Amino acid sequence: MTANPRQMRLTSELVARMARHIDDPGEEARPDVAWCTDADRDEAVTKILAERPPSDDFWVFAYGSLIWNPAFEFVERPTGVVRGFHRSFCLGWIKRFRGSAEYPGLMMALDHGGQCEGVAYRLPPDEIKANLGKLFRREMLVKPDPMLPIWVDVETERGSVRALTFVIDREGRYHVGGLSVERTAEVLALAAGHVGSMADYLCQTVRGLEDLKIHDEHLWQLQELVAERIEKATVRR
Repeated sequence: MTANPRQMRLTSELVARMARHIDDPGEEARPDVAWCTDADRDEAVTKILAERPPSDDFWVFAYGSLIWNPAFEFVERPTGVVRGFHRSFCLGWIKRFRGSAEYPGLMMALDHGGQCEGVAYRLPPDEIKANLGKLFRREMLVKPDPMLPIWVDVETERGSVRALTFVIDREGRYHVGGLSVERTAEVLALAAGHVGSMADYLCQTVRGLEDLKIHDEHLWQLQELVAERIEKATVRR
């Protein structure tokens, strides 16, 4: 007999309660931020390709939104584990995209310690550069980049593969550490920007992981706490 799937407390209906229209403040609203150009991203892709492992395959390890909304084409995507890093809402404070000046958001990154189960994407062999360009145009937004591209070993059912992923720069201005799970839930329940809410981001990520039979205890606790806060802050219409 197949076990019933876990029922998330953070439902689509609760996420919809936090939906609101927010205009994109644009790059000019943050004169303190140096925004990346396409030339910066092309340079980063060139550097990655020059440093790639000696293999015909090119893999990208996904741990967050790339699981449920990949920014590139792929030909294979086994699940796998990376040792030495874990998922964490440690990238802040976001005042654009899924956050605002009123309610800054926290984004997910890999942080040091523990382990992380996610997805290894193998890029099409004849379109590696083009798909890396798509990836970097989505992930590389400001400079210096708070997300450092590094190579990690991913343990998959087909064996270990060397993959590109992104980890937080702990020395950078965007690293946020030491938040309690309760404080993190408060932020995720309220933050939203012109591309959507943090509640939606969390919901989609947990759902994507569960669909792959990956159960992240920390994210599961967060979705319950975020749902609880939305329930208390809103009234069913």
